[in-house]
Amino acid sequence: MLDIRNRIALVIGGDRIAAEKATNLCLCGAHVTVMALDFCAELLDLEHNGMLSLRYKAYEPGDLQGAFVVVAATTQDQHLSKAIWQEAQERGQLLNIVDAPAYCNFILPSILRRGQLTISVSTEGASPSLAKRIRQQLEDHFPLAYATYLHIAAIARTNIKKAGLSYAERDDFFQAFFASDILELLVKDDKVEALETTIQLLHQHGIEMSTTTILQDLKEA
Repeated sequence: MLDIRNRIALVIGGDRIAAEKATNLCLCGAHVTVMALDFCAELLDLEHNGMLSLRYKAYEPGDLQGAFVVVAATTQDQHLSKAIWQEAQERGQLLNIVDAPAYCNFILPSILRRGQLTISVSTEGASPSLAKRIRQQLEDHFPLAYATYLHIAAIARTNIKKAGLSYAERDDFFQAFFASDILELLVKDDKVEALETTIQLLHQHGIEMSTTTILQDLKEA
């Protein structure tokens, strides 16, 4: 839940694991540089697509300068991991060394994203592979339609706040919203019925809105 948009992120390592970490940092809006002597195909593709920069060199003390957050896939070299940790400590930087909890001051959970919904699964470093499988299992419980579902909820919330409803009244609305079949309708790609149900719930709480208005807000989101 760290906001790293437009922050500098450094990934040390050129393998598939480094590519996975770099991809996630890019998706969070960071300016990512990956440093290694050679790079896997995934990282070469990411650079080709303009998502990150590659720096062809081995780590040396001083290379962490300017980075807000550092992720290193260097667990095969304990001396290297320790050197990176020591520099990051001196600079007060955020550091995660893959599969080396002793050299981390933050952890990277397995992430499930559905639009504005973020679900993090962490085993506190005990088993990242198990965290990934739990996250994959959750994908069936949180379908892609959750992205639109949350957009509609956000639009409803904005208008409810403008109308001056109390916190208790807002909570009542979202209890009804959550208990409705809006999500199921979106899963079935029946957006019109989902919006009409939302409008009915808003009307029940004294909020006047139209399906057209919500559709326009969805397009602008």
